[in-house]
Amino acid sequence: MDYIDREGHRIKKTTSQDRFLKFVYTHTATRVLMRPLLLPAVSRLGGKLLNTKVSAVFAGLFARTHGIDLNKYEKQKFDSYNDFFTRKIKAEERPVNREDTVLISPCDGKVSVYPIHENGRFFIKHTPYTTHSLIRDAKLARHYMGGWAVVIRLTVDDYHRYCYVADGEKTYQRRIPGIFHTVNPIANDICPIYKMNSREYCLVKNEKLGTVLMMEVGALMVGKIRNYKKERCQVKRGEEKGRFEFGGSTVVLLLEPDKVLPDSDLIRNTLQGAETIVKMGERIGGVI
Repeated sequence: MDYIDREGHRIKKTTSQDRFLKFVYTHTATRVLMRPLLLPAVSRLGGKLLNTKVSAVFAGLFARTHGIDLNKYEKQKFDSYNDFFTRKIKAEERPVNREDTVLISPCDGKVSVYPIHENGRFFIKHTPYTTHSLIRDAKLARHYMGGWAVVIRLTVDDYHRYCYVADGEKTYQRRIPGIFHTVNPIANDICPIYKMNSREYCLVKNEKLGTVLMMEVGALMVGKIRNYKKERCQVKRGEEKGRFEFGGSTVVLLLEPDKVLPDSDLIRNTLQGAETIVKMGERIGGVI
């Protein structure tokens, strides 16, 4: 994988998980064998196992392996692996940009940005999508033609809570059921994972940033997307929106045309085939 940080440093990182997933997704036989693991019931079972007290023994090992400093979090001892995975970070570790003309990242992760063409079509890596196939609402999809899709992919070592990107009125949460492919880019090259996986979305209406669509996408072994507020209500920039349970996952933002432009380094890095490392609360775009 190619990552670039906000200072412009390029990082090449390929894990054993990446190599395993590449083998699975690039061979027909292994893709067929993997199909049962993509079912929601399997992710629910995995979630139950990771909620047991016994699973907590793996938390320390995982933190050491991935260089996670637990002193940055509100607690250091955990009741289960999922308790560790959904740990809450200290507020001072994720300062939120409060400028009302700035779009912030809703989460930690690896971001790429894609222009949405006038017909609603856009590409994530080399895989074609349409706004309609992503959100399954033809009328709403038209609002984002000519805008931008922002894809923020969380890996297992990222902080797995996410926040609202702006002050404003939030609509109700819409859930689209689906299966649970991994969100690793290797899988996206083979399958249109973001229109196959289980996902939820809402709209946040802001005077300066426009109506931002915020979508959470579940992934392999992510049995639950936990959004705290299901109903219509007022929300604040930086307010915690929800969390993912164990596994990789993704947050997708859709931006209306002529409202917000993603930062130039994100556009440039995406064109070079690299994802940019971002943290929750930091700037990723601004009002045009």
